[in-house]
Amino acid sequence: MQGFAAQCGFCTSGMLMAAKALLDANPTPSRDEVIEAISGNLCRCTGYEPIVDAILTAAARLHGGGRLDVQHRVSQKPVRR
Repeated sequence: MQGFAAQCGFCTSGMLMAAKALLDANPTPSRDEVIEAISGNLCRCTGYEPIVDAILTAAARLHGGGRLDVQHRVSQKPVRR
């Protein structure tokens, strides 16, 4: 729930399933790989960036890292919708 990645719940189950499948197949995905993995899900609230950040943070935590430094995302290309 950190980072406001879940809002109204419309997309939550699909995003969780996509994230789980991605992290099972690729435990250390790039930002672009996360974007591609969730591209089939429609989010009506967050603008996708908090969801992408949450998946990258989960990947980092699963591998002993800490929270992703989301300040660097400003320079990244925007998420396609």
